[in-house]
Amino acid sequence: MTRTTELSCPCGSQLTLDTCCGRYHQGEFAPTPEALMRSRYSAFVLGLSDYLLTTWHPTTRPAELAPDPDAEWKSLSIVSAEPPLDNSGYVHFRACFYERAREHKHERGREPKGWHVLEEVSRFIKEQQRWWYIDGTPTLSRLKPRRNDPCLCGSGRKLKVCCGE
Repeated sequence: MTRTTELSCPCGSQLTLDTCCGRYHQGEFAPTPEALMRSRYSAFVLGLSDYLLTTWHPTTRPAELAPDPDAEWKSLSIVSAEPPLDNSGYVHFRACFYERAREHKHERGREPKGWHVLEEVSRFIKEQQRWWYIDGTPTLSRLKPRRNDPCLCGSGRKLKVCCGE
């Protein structure tokens, strides 16, 4: 789980959690698809599986959603978020995360750890005066940043002195 402070919302908005995504986690409806997507990203960071399920449309919602304790979500960037048309909207985003190695019973013993980026075009629909996540088209790519590259968390510092291995 990524650390947050009173001053920062995990979605990268530069607002406090309480004034940004936290209010949606507490029950206020997100006013736009982008706000809902940002709050869902923050819920992934904070391990709020119940919120993720609550904001997932009942027609596509899985029965359960367990958090991944090996994934440390580091940053979110919005590629595009068009103003919603009618009662539907799309948000294209990229989210970087670091995955710790997992123990396996397979012959190699451990899955590789490392940096990844999840890119998705998410689809949203507005029903009953609220936005719902419907589904998305995700792609997952492994990243290979070097120690002196900028950190993928967006801090502006070098990887080796920030979130480096």
